[in-house]
Amino acid sequence: MKEDVMAVINQIKPMLNTDGGDVELVEVTDDGVVKVKLLGACGHCPMSTMTLKMGIEKTLKERVPGVKSVVAV
Repeated sequence: MKEDVMAVINQIKPMLNTDGGDVELVEVTDDGVVKVKLLGACGHCPMSTMTLKMGIEKTLKERVPGVKSVVAV
């Protein structure tokens, strides 16, 4: 599953990069929790929670079976 998650994250990265942000995959747990680190502008943006849940998490859940949630670490 980690490879599938990384492939989707690599598709999301260009959108974040256009606003000066980025995301780094930290871990994919056995129970389907994806841990990421928000970088650049995303690291301190007031909209980062929305980006995380409505953007990254939603996309990963749609495209990678087994993903239950995405959390920032």
